[in-house]
Amino acid sequence: MRIGIDARTILNPKKGEAVGSGHYTYQLIRHLLELDQQNEYVLFFDFRVREKDIKKFTRPNTKIVFYPFSDYRKYLPGAYNEVLTAATLAKEKLDVLHSTSPVSRIPTTYQGKTVGTFHNMAIYKIPECFPRTTLMRNKVSYRLMARKMDKIIAVSNSIKEDLDNIFKVGNKVEVIYSGLDKRFFNEVNVGTDRILGKLGINRKYILFLGTIEPSKNITRMLQAFASFKEKVLAENGKNQKSKKFEYQLLLIGKSGWLAKEYVQIAKDLNIKKDVIFSGYIIGDELLPLLKNAQFFVLTSLYEGFGMTVLEAFAAGVPAIVSNVASLVEIAGDAAYFVNPIDVEEIAGAMLNFSKDGNMREEFRKKGLMRARDFSWEDAAKKTMAVYKQVIK
Repeated sequence: MRIGIDARTILNPKKGEAVGSGHYTYQLIRHLLELDQQNEYVLFFDFRVREKDIKKFTRPNTKIVFYPFSDYRKYLPGAYNEVLTAATLAKEKLDVLHSTSPVSRIPTTYQGKTVGTFHNMAIYKIPECFPRTTLMRNKVSYRLMARKMDKIIAVSNSIKEDLDNIFKVGNKVEVIYSGLDKRFFNEVNVGTDRILGKLGINRKYILFLGTIEPSKNITRMLQAFASFKEKVLAENGKNQKSKKFEYQLLLIGKSGWLAKEYVQIAKDLNIKKDVIFSGYIIGDELLPLLKNAQFFVLTSLYEGFGMTVLEAFAAGVPAIVSNVASLVEIAGDAAYFVNPIDVEEIAGAMLNFSKDGNMREEFRKKGLMRARDFSWEDAAKKTMAVYKQVIK
């Protein structure tokens, strides 16, 4: 087989480090190449990617192709851009082409066999959490991709159900769970104190990991943390020897839509000194921040998969998680579930976790066991099976 994979979501100079679908694409390609030395792979990158960054994908059975006109996309008429992209793809005579995100749209004029991965249907489930331009643009792309694909990979049963309800394509959808990067199981091998000090962490802390945007329900998380602080101080007030608030809330993630507003909300709630917005953190610094957290909180309004929950599990961090969409499916019985709309329920969960070490330990053990169920090797094997189905 000659397999093409659109890799423009990773190593993209305009978007910075890989997140979301970019992480999926990177891990899938890496494990497919480790698994398969017989088939040929054609990887399509943005032409501005540095050569040294793609060396890790170089194999005897791999060809790297750059889209030479990417820089001129905004100046080209849509139809002309479609023609150029289709011509670039057709030239490679692929048996199957995999688009790893519905936003990375395959031209409607492309005639080859296609596979597409859908990670998230939030634009349909919680449209109020996105700017209007994003909704309009992405809904067009999602609909076109859902209709065009010969096979669709959904990263959860929740996504499969949403796809079938919205696009009526259930008969061509395969559910393949994403894997988990094994490094999250590793021991910390860098200076933890230095990293904590750099971020201004000097107390126990609760950790959130994800893009800072409305879909993650950040406002209610901050309100719940403020309520949690009030409850702790009220209890401490009964004990004259313990009047200090011992917790900080660390939010790790890149800034998304309306991110600047959350700093003001924290100030209005009188918790600005207790909340740290770290920005996007990668590599060796992320693992010690996870492992040293008292517990993890993800109160999203919707998730297509919930990778950060698994990362917390693997790092041995007990988790408080929304009881919505795929999160119940992915977390199983290993998380403490809350209604993301109920601020007081979230605050109560924080209080319970802060007071009950046995509860934290119970969920820590369950999380470690659950995390081991997700493997990129398994995801790569099942994806290869989908490629074979398509070309039969």
